[in-house]
Amino acid sequence: MADPSSYRPRPGQIPESPGVYKFRDEHRRVIYVGKAKSLRPRLSSYFQDLAGLHPRTRTMVTTAASVEWTVVSTEVEALQLEYSWIKEFDPRFNVKYRDDKSYPSLAVTMNEEFPRVQVMRGPKKKGVRYFGPYGHAWAIRETVDLMLRVFPVRTCSAGVFKRSAQIGRPCLLGYIGKCAAPCVGRVTPEEHRELAEDFCDFMAGRTGTYLKRIEQQMVIAAEDMEYEKAARLRDDIGALKRALEKNAIVFNDATDADLVALAEDELEAAVQIFHVRGGRVRGQRGWVTDKVENVDTQGLVEHALQQLYGEEKGDAVPKEVLVPALPDDTAAVNQWLSDKRGSRVSLRIPQRGDKKDLMATVQRNAQQALVLHKTKRASDLTTRSRALEEIAEALGLDGAPLRIECFDISHLQGDDVVASMVVFEDGLSRRSEYRRFEIKTFEGQDDVRSMHEVITRRFRRYLAAKEKAGDWVGGEVPEQEADEDGRPKRFAYPPQLLVVDGGQPQVAAAKRALDELGIYDVAVCGLAKRLEEVWLPDDDDPVVLPRSSEGLYLLQRVRDEAHRFAITYQRSKRAKRFRAGPLDEVPGLGDSRKQALLKHFGSVKKLRSATIDQICEVPGIGRKTAETVAAALAAAAPAAPAVNTATGEIIEDDEDTAPAAPPSENGGTTHDAAAHPAGPRTCPGP
Repeated sequence: MADPSSYRPRPGQIPESPGVYKFRDEHRRVIYVGKAKSLRPRLSSYFQDLAGLHPRTRTMVTTAASVEWTVVSTEVEALQLEYSWIKEFDPRFNVKYRDDKSYPSLAVTMNEEFPRVQVMRGPKKKGVRYFGPYGHAWAIRETVDLMLRVFPVRTCSAGVFKRSAQIGRPCLLGYIGKCAAPCVGRVTPEEHRELAEDFCDFMAGRTGTYLKRIEQQMVIAAEDMEYEKAARLRDDIGALKRALEKNAIVFNDATDADLVALAEDELEAAVQIFHVRGGRVRGQRGWVTDKVENVDTQGLVEHALQQLYGEEKGDAVPKEVLVPALPDDTAAVNQWLSDKRGSRVSLRIPQRGDKKDLMATVQRNAQQALVLHKTKRASDLTTRSRALEEIAEALGLDGAPLRIECFDISHLQGDDVVASMVVFEDGLSRRSEYRRFEIKTFEGQDDVRSMHEVITRRFRRYLAAKEKAGDWVGGEVPEQEADEDGRPKRFAYPPQLLVVDGGQPQVAAAKRALDELGIYDVAVCGLAKRLEEVWLPDDDDPVVLPRSSEGLYLLQRVRDEAHRFAITYQRSKRAKRFRAGPLDEVPGLGDSRKQALLKHFGSVKKLRSATIDQICEVPGIGRKTAETVAAALAAAAPAAPAVNTATGEIIEDDEDTAPAAPPSENGGTTHDAAAHPAGPRTCPGP
């Protein structure tokens, strides 16, 4: 535990300007980001008597080892910089709302020649119009199915579209009238884009004008005695009205607003958002967070707005944002939202009428989300805590192992030997801390020696980080890469428990590596696959945990995750090796220029026969690079041509860019998988 007075800046050093500040721990990792209208009083408040601080604030300042700040000109700039740094550094003491699930949205790919309507999840893409998010994907598909009758926009994938264009026949939707079939030229790209824009206008809430227009067309068709056309337009109106009925009407006017409500207790907070467009609820989403910092309702609202609109621009930010409490820096947040929209945004608390009633509904949804989350998490927390306690008791540890690291070795008959390191904190995987290794000191199959190398390399990096922080003085350790930007260092934190995938030999190798480095405060164990036995260093008999033990389940999950991560890396390396060609050996030749060479000449064979002047004609290839390419291809002479033993003819090899097929694996295991390369190719007889 650090003493805040040891890194407290002198009052005269802190400016009174607006700015953003960062607290870093002893490993230079950013643990908290904040902003202030005036930096001097805000930072001074962290260095008062510890007894007067909120427990969460006290934990943060005693974990930190330094503080630094950046001065900005306005409070809006401070808000923007704070959001950027929280997103970049992921500080452990900042509130970060996380989606409780990946909400699907209705997307229209206006960035394509023939826009496509589809369900999308994940981050938004440039040039795509989004509507939602929705609670369920089936709700989107039902709405789209109704609207395709009126707006027959393309919904097929690129592969189906290309196939239909090749064979000259549309898919089933084209035959039944739910697609305009641009793939076979029934409509021009301009006409199809106009259909997609009408679809987007309708989904955006501009429904009244369009319905009136269709009704007028229906009346005109009936007067002209075009009864089939009038009946079709009547059915179109019915389909659109059924689609509208799926979105509840909440306001009589065409209100565009987002309503944000919060439910919180001492430890957690839940936020719910209703997206209202054209007076109808078009989408809903929610987040839950741990209150890891001392933050009030106003601060939670500000964090929620940052999360909601941090990546948005234009119409994605509505004209009106309704909240349960205004942020402390209301003017700055309001200006920030207006800048993102490009026009004025009203940020306010609803006081009366329909908007206040709808806010109460959103509030009830937030309260229910928090109750449901706490019900689920109580079980999860209890299980994880029991698992960690059982591991500590079985292995004789002083306390629960809050950070567990597991290592696994993967290879295929001694080739492409790699290792993985996975990290579990508080019983949950922390993927940002995962690391992978290539075995460098030897070749061949030796799991024990590989484990010793990996553990040595991992903890040498840890010692290097400690030495850099001034916490350790010892023998030589390699230079640690500087991570001065505050991102989590790769090996800065030691585990309380180190798990290896294997039995006594692997455990002994890991323990020997730690002893050689002088590290004695990290517990080591191994989990053998055969009988799921836990092996400890210097013990002749394993520790056998009950089959129903939560501790054993956790160790198995850690081991299986390390195995999955290792074999994925090993397979990717093997696939890359099989795809390697003579151009991969040319120093300084990247993927872009390799692709340019192959595109220009068509194959490696033709490139090999080209002159240096011809190679120089490729954009981006200078004479020196061309000479290097020619020399490398000349050195990598092609093998003797294959001969068809049945006919005696020579089989030409164009050396195109298609990758060779890798040998298959047997069983999918990491160590015992046997390769079965295909035998020599034979040609059929005449």
